[in-house]
Amino acid sequence: MKKGIHPDNYRLVAFRDMSNGYTFITRSTARTKEMLTVDGVEYPLVKLEISSRSHPFYTGKMKLVDTAGRVDKFRSKYGKRTEKKDA
Repeated sequence: MKKGIHPDNYRLVAFRDMSNGYTFITRSTARTKEMLTVDGVEYPLVKLEISSRSHPFYTGKMKLVDTAGRVDKFRSKYGKRTEKKDA
């Protein structure tokens, strides 16, 4: 690996899946403003919309996660296209 291209500020960070509350701790350089206490230790908190615990590929369930109404917007725009073709 090349020297000097990786960040120096890796630290333990808590990631929380907001759809199911699953939290895991790993090293990251992600910036965050919130903190979370896990087992008496305080970690910076990064909120996730989806993780391996809630993604349909990993869970085997076709659960549609739509936090911002993007799916409804897509369906209303492209869902039922009825184009009339002139003969």
